[in-house]
Amino acid sequence: MRPITCRWLTIWSIAAVIVQMVGVSVFMLGFFPVKPTLSGVSGPESFHPPDHVIHNLTTPPPHVKSLYQELSEIPPSFDRLILMVIDGLPAEFVLGKDGQPPSKALMDAMPYTQSLLKNGMAIGYHAKAAPPTVTMPRLKAMVSGAIGGFLDVAFNFNTQALLDDNLLGQFFSIGWKMVMLGDETWLKLFPGLFTRHDGVSSFYVKDTVQVDQNVSRHLGNELNRDDWDLLILHYLGLDHVGHIGGRNSVLMAPKLMEMDEVLKMIHLNNIVPQHDVKRETLLVVVSDHGMTDNGNHGGSSFEETDSLALFIGPTKFASDYASSTQNTAYQVDIAPTLALLFGVPIPKNNVGVLITEIFTSLTDDQQLRALELNSWQLFRLLEAQLPGLFCRSFDSDGFSDDQGSGISKCGGAIDEMFCCLYINAKLLHSSWKFKTVSRFMDKDDHSSPIAAYHDFLKAASEWLSHRATDKPVNLLAYGVAAMISSCVILFTMIFFLCKEVDLREKKLLSDKNRTQGWHLHEIFTLGVTLFVVISMGSSSMVEEEQYIWHFLTSTLYLLLFRNIIQSFPAETVQSSVSVIKGQNKKGYFQMCSLFVLLVSGRILRGWHQGGVNWTNLPDISKRLEQAGSDHIKLIHFGTGLLLISLSLFGISLLKSKRNFILVVQLAFSIPGLLVLQHIMKYQDSTSTASSEATLLVQSIYVILGIMTVGILTALPWLMPVWISENCSSWTVYFPMSVSIDNQNKYLLVGLRVCVYLIGWAYLYFWCLLQMLLQQPINSMPILLLLVQILASMLSFSIGGTHYKQWVEVAAIYYLGMAGHFGLGNSNTLATIDVAGAFIGLSSHSTLLSGILMFIITYASPMLALLSMVLYISLKDPSSFVIPQNADYWHILKMMIGCPCLVPLCLNSVLLTAYTIVLLLMRNHLFVWSVFSPKYLYVCATTVCVYVGVLIVAVTGSYTCLVFGMRRKRQEDPFSNELD
Repeated sequence: MRPITCRWLTIWSIAAVIVQMVGVSVFMLGFFPVKPTLSGVSGPESFHPPDHVIHNLTTPPPHVKSLYQELSEIPPSFDRLILMVIDGLPAEFVLGKDGQPPSKALMDAMPYTQSLLKNGMAIGYHAKAAPPTVTMPRLKAMVSGAIGGFLDVAFNFNTQALLDDNLLGQFFSIGWKMVMLGDETWLKLFPGLFTRHDGVSSFYVKDTVQVDQNVSRHLGNELNRDDWDLLILHYLGLDHVGHIGGRNSVLMAPKLMEMDEVLKMIHLNNIVPQHDVKRETLLVVVSDHGMTDNGNHGGSSFEETDSLALFIGPTKFASDYASSTQNTAYQVDIAPTLALLFGVPIPKNNVGVLITEIFTSLTDDQQLRALELNSWQLFRLLEAQLPGLFCRSFDSDGFSDDQGSGISKCGGAIDEMFCCLYINAKLLHSSWKFKTVSRFMDKDDHSSPIAAYHDFLKAASEWLSHRATDKPVNLLAYGVAAMISSCVILFTMIFFLCKEVDLREKKLLSDKNRTQGWHLHEIFTLGVTLFVVISMGSSSMVEEEQYIWHFLTSTLYLLLFRNIIQSFPAETVQSSVSVIKGQNKKGYFQMCSLFVLLVSGRILRGWHQGGVNWTNLPDISKRLEQAGSDHIKLIHFGTGLLLISLSLFGISLLKSKRNFILVVQLAFSIPGLLVLQHIMKYQDSTSTASSEATLLVQSIYVILGIMTVGILTALPWLMPVWISENCSSWTVYFPMSVSIDNQNKYLLVGLRVCVYLIGWAYLYFWCLLQMLLQQPINSMPILLLLVQILASMLSFSIGGTHYKQWVEVAAIYYLGMAGHFGLGNSNTLATIDVAGAFIGLSSHSTLLSGILMFIITYASPMLALLSMVLYISLKDPSSFVIPQNADYWHILKMMIGCPCLVPLCLNSVLLTAYTIVLLLMRNHLFVWSVFSPKYLYVCATTVCVYVGVLIVAVTGSYTCLVFGMRRKRQEDPFSNELD
């Protein structure tokens, strides 16, 4: 079989990656649509039945307001609205949980709010938010009543103007003057709508003080003014406190007290005195989402979706504390409630249901009218979703009392059920209207149509909220087909490469060292990917994926450990002296390396209780946090010292010129010492970032960047092309078990020494960056990951038991995946460390913070991929199987072929398999809460693999190219092969 050339291997691999990228993009475009169901905005037609046709009218805002009031038949309950958003406030902090009031500490932190709830002047709701629980889509839900697309979690970092129908647009159409203070997300969603505004960045999470003071400094002046109709206050400090220190942060109680004082100020100045003024104000306190115990959010757990909706007015809403706090609603219910309270049309794509307790001050007919308007709006939305829905046969004119008995039970097909519920509500409402003529009605006459309307509204809202948007089948099919094609191409490339290596091994390696046939560890290496693919079909396995990776990775290395033990002759095992002095010394060194790897993996496994269901169980990180910040700081500093020492020791293994080694060690020490300085002076996570700390971090970024690029670009030009004088000393650390012609032998040693230093630089600088960005509690896991990878590479490179190269690369890749979960990551968006993404940033930058967030989240997989550069330098050239007179293209192919193709193949299988799983689970109950977040992680992992493989490929190609050019300049006899 003719071997594949380096050129064609590169072309086909790049083609496979491009096809895969196109396939993923096409699939995501089809699976995650972001367009609203209905275009346009609601107008006068929303106050008429769905079958009523009305032409668009061009009316000035003052006349529009009066027209809406006339058509709605419901007088506005309030004149002005203050919407106070406390970002990240869990409802249970204010209302308690499971029928129990909040803890005494929480109640003491918000005494004025609790007093309003006790005397019935406020009524609160656990307003369940839909995932993803991040700010921008939750604000959209509150003002439009629509369930946003799942990809809004990505758009949250680059907010665009909201074009869908919404409350602010409706208020603007009737001439309202609006003022916004706080999160600048409002300014991006609604550009040009605010008369006055003062926006602050929502992403600089280290700031917990100034970000709220910038809002409150204008509050007194705005409350005393009478030139606004809507005042929006968006406080970010509490969310930032959560990101930094979690729910139990020492800053949480003071921040709650601060919010309570703001609420008290608003209530005393604008709510209480309204008995003597004409304009009544409603204060609505809401939160966009909750937070987990560690202060993060984005997922679908109760802690994250438990948002607050608190209504405070001049009159009582409830009779006692229980009725004020033990209420539930959905976050989307806020939009129709506010629309009907202030006499504007309900937004077109609203799926919420009005909160009836807020309308108790209305008369019976006005309450029924509000429910009727909400029903008409949802029915229009149902008609758009169900083209076959036709319920126009009912005519309320000429309705008689006798028709009230025509109410039937509803069932059958979904469209028939909705028609039945809708017509029942209309029948009962019309019957009630007929009876109002006599004025002889009991309580049941009023409650029956209300109950009927609620039945329809609840059923319609739930169906619209959970219904998967129609997905274009052709796009999904094209996307999956492209990914499958990419898989086939990549596996074909790796097959040809491994086949070539296997054929040359048969010629060059002895039967003793060469593996024949399939072995258990090779089958299990493939089985790891297969088992992960199978587990993806279970939502519980997706939530607890960390157990799968830890178990399978540990099992794989135990199999390799077993192979080493089996390789020892029986008489050698019985003699400890011969073990030390005999030829099996390398085998026992391999065994010790794997033992260190397994022990490190067990510690890493117990560091975090990841996943979803068992995060409350004790682990090492929780015990250290309970011990106090001083212990964590000591571990952080000690880990930094060990990291620096380990890198300096790795460099000292080179038997090169002593001065050269000292210069490299000195250069490596500089960023390490700066990181240690940052740990000692600025690790306190409860304080806001100072300018000195930011400057120091920025200096570290610059130094690491310059040194990385400098070492990569300059070192291949500085290293000697031929290393023949000290070749005997090099071979101690770079063994060569097969005979290679002297020219290529010396050439390979020089090339590998260069790659060795570059590989160490990559690993060391990446770990230093993680020491800077990761939570301090994660410093030791970073070191353990590095130790695992180094131990694995030592075991593979020192000789003894021989494994196929694809097995070794896959094993290291699996270490990176297991380490990803070992750092506390999971398949929920709540575990993304947002706070670390702003370390070293003096102002908010979506691009820079996004890059830092990616670096933090994918620290372990990228570390495993970067280690491939060092792996190349440590491998025995026999694994490259380089024939005599080989050119640099063949050397390059054998060096980076497997380290690049194997990660691409493994990731391609996981990506394609999970794409198919997501397609099959598109109607699953947990498609948006479990499977979709996992798919975003899979896509982000794919990007990580692309970047890591690109770095390995560029490093190998550039180094080989430079050595080839320098070799040609020295007039090497074989230089013509480069032409």
